[in-house]
Amino acid sequence: MNNMTMKELSETERPYEKGIKLGVSALSDAELLAVIIRSGSKNNNALDVAYKILDAHKVHKGIVGLNFLQESALTDIDGVGKVKAMQLLCLAEFSRRMSKALYKPFVTFSSPSSVADYFMESTRYLEKECVYLLLFDTKHHLLKEIKMSEGTVNRALISPREVFVEALKYEAVYIILIHNHPSGDPTPSRDDIIFTERVYEAGQLIGIELSDHIILGNCCYISMAERGLLYETKQK
Repeated sequence: MNNMTMKELSETERPYEKGIKLGVSALSDAELLAVIIRSGSKNNNALDVAYKILDAHKVHKGIVGLNFLQESALTDIDGVGKVKAMQLLCLAEFSRRMSKALYKPFVTFSSPSSVADYFMESTRYLEKECVYLLLFDTKHHLLKEIKMSEGTVNRALISPREVFVEALKYEAVYIILIHNHPSGDPTPSRDDIIFTERVYEAGQLIGIELSDHIILGNCCYISMAERGLLYETKQK
């Protein structure tokens, strides 16, 4: 904290003016953030506040920390009220959606890796387990992507019935399940394996095939089909 207002800084130190003169690529993460939040507080100018935001998370420092900060943690920072906190949360969400949108035109869902790549950026920062359902037609064209549930740190609550209610609604022929492990380790738990078995068996009765269950970690994934776990289920 230097108690200097942005106007009191030299022009070369003001992020907005620097961005105009040199281009936004010349700005540091803190300077980019300062331009976005625009103002600070009585004791901290916008650049000071930006540095505090980037240092706010206990584990994840820097710009990546924005993906993990909740509203309460942001509003604890001097110079960040509810409006700025919401703007920052929207910025993080916008970034995740942009990453996903850039990838979407090229995704084919033809392999577990293509499915994992599509979902990885939007799930790797989640602090709770979420389950997603992909519904496909007879030609394996994607019909619908549905977020089925958001659970606890290590468990997402969902039943096979909920899965097939959606599958029947959209007349799906094949389905793929995806869920994340906030720990970053995609190794399937015993509950994951049992749930997969139940969904597969229910699908066999209904006539809707479970093609895969993909578990996402931090920049890694496990496909139950690739690991043979789905194959073992089919042999039972």
